[in-house]
Amino acid sequence: MKVASGLAKGIVASPDLATEAVATAMDRAGLDIAQGVLLFLSSDFASQPQAAVTAASRAANCLQVAGCTSIGLFTEEEWLLDVPAAAAMVFGDGAGLRAARAEDDWRLAMAAPNAVDTRWLDLPGRRFGAVSGDASGQGPYTVWSAGRLASGRRCELAFEGGHFRVDTSRGIQPLTEPHPVERAIGQNVHLLGGQPALDVLARVLPLDAGDSRQFPLHLVMAGILYGETENAIAEGRYHLLPILSTHTADRSVALSGRVRGGDRLFWAIRQPLAAERDMRLMLDRCIFDAPRDPAFGLCFACMSRGPYFYGGVDRDLEAITRRFPGMPLLGFYGNGEFSHLDGGNRLLQYATVLALHYPGAA
Repeated sequence: MKVASGLAKGIVASPDLATEAVATAMDRAGLDIAQGVLLFLSSDFASQPQAAVTAASRAANCLQVAGCTSIGLFTEEEWLLDVPAAAAMVFGDGAGLRAARAEDDWRLAMAAPNAVDTRWLDLPGRRFGAVSGDASGQGPYTVWSAGRLASGRRCELAFEGGHFRVDTSRGIQPLTEPHPVERAIGQNVHLLGGQPALDVLARVLPLDAGDSRQFPLHLVMAGILYGETENAIAEGRYHLLPILSTHTADRSVALSGRVRGGDRLFWAIRQPLAAERDMRLMLDRCIFDAPRDPAFGLCFACMSRGPYFYGGVDRDLEAITRRFPGMPLLGFYGNGEFSHLDGGNRLLQYATVLALHYPGAA
């Protein structure tokens, strides 16, 4: 199995960047002909990416070029934001990629913002990947497969020559213990453990919950446990629901999704140090009982989780490269991440999804 990555940046969005990234990867892998290429391009290419995709195909002597545009890219070398760039990973000598088929289990999923729907996510097969887009969810973001732009603006890929271990880091700091939801109407949570939901939340925040100018709604969210409740938070068995609004009149909190009576809910806040700890725990889970080192990794991070979140440094990327020095890695910053949680495919926010590929059968 031969796999390697390459990265190129420039002043303008030229197909030459795709050629350079692929040529670097081909040289590192020792390949003359690739069996597949993953190509991620910066958003500078979004309106007309086909020339760069074709250039990558020529450089790899391969028609199976798949990928998307994104606001930012990274490999094991470095991350790039706000600059014309191309990042590539090439596969050969028993490693390859192709369009996913019905019988495939894990598959890489990439989609433009307007191509995501729950019916697609509910189809058979476990998905990981991300949405190609910016913070607004707008723009001419594009997806390609088999060297051509995907007409449906999404694609699913299967990888040959091994199996994946996939896990997700949510990057939150719990503020409370899980409380039973005693009263909820739709998306509005009224009572938690016998207390008004807003009171439970306000008690753990050093802010005035009645002042919407100070209340950090963009950082605080609700965690809903699933599966066994013991160690659920430490093991990442929860769904996160952002807060939409707080209501001082009835002391309720409106969430982005429906909550049911009997759910176990805890309040949490997005916090860089907690995200670093959670990333380390996730890496521990990924390699638990692994018989060998991974051949390569694919990583998909929320644009609000990378360098913007960590003050100009991508701590998640640093954690991965420290744990797996020299491992080929490719990824991008997106506008929503796909992962398989609680028996279903989920569209997440503020998460980092890591897929490690191991040679041989699972």
